Formats: sequence, C-alpha cells, structure tokens
Amino acid sequence: QLQASGGGLVQAGGSLSLSCAASVRTSSYNAMGWFRQAPGKEREFVAAIRWSGGSTYHLDSVKGRFTISRDNAKNTMYLQMDTLKPEDTAVYYCAARWVEDSGSYYSHRSYRYWGQGTQVTVSS
Repeated sequence: QLQASGGGLVQAGGSLSLSCAASVRTSSYNAMGWFRQAPGKEREFVAAIRWSGGSTYHLDSVKGRFTISRDNAKNTMYLQMDTLKPEDTAVYYCAARWVEDSGSYYSHRSYRYWGQGTQVTVSS
C-alpha cells in the first residue's frame, strides 16, 4: 500500500526529500509516519502526522531540521530533511495506521502498514 522514494547519498549539511505514496485513499488512515533503522540498531521513530487536523510529531534530534507534511489530494506524505548529519544515515521507512488503530504515534508497533524503505546516506 505504501511506496517510499527519494533516498540517496548527500554530504553533511545537505538536504533530501522523501515521499511516501499510498495506493489507497489516505482518509483510511488516522496517521502516517517515518521511521529509520541504522545497521545494528533498532527501528527508530522520526516523525508522524495525523491525517485529520495535521498535527505533527518529531524526534527531538531532528526538530528544526526535518519537516513532515502531507498532500491529501495526492495521497502522499513527505519528509523534508535539511542540515543532514552522518548520524541520520539509515534506511527510512514510511508507515501508516488504519483509521481504527490506536497507540502511541512514536511506536512502530502502532503502525499497520509499511513501505519498503529507502536508503539515506550522509557522508561527513
């Protein structure tokens, strides 16, 4: 249901923009989010957005650098990543919660659907 794109290789201080396109109407979701997983580490919450109202949540270490947004008409979520750091290197996954799902927006266990992941590599 979810297709992530936009990863790549960038130098520290650079920018990348990720997209996550849903194959179903996003009105079926109550929230979507981005997670990342670096080699040898657990999957980590990055940002989330509630589909109704648009409230956003960001990992403290990315606040002021990353911005999550959505386009309802295009059934697409975005993650604008600026001032990238080498520690941002990871596979980034988009995820979605069904309209009836509950739980913390910060927990990957609260998300039912997952995209395939896109690699982001930040060189120093």
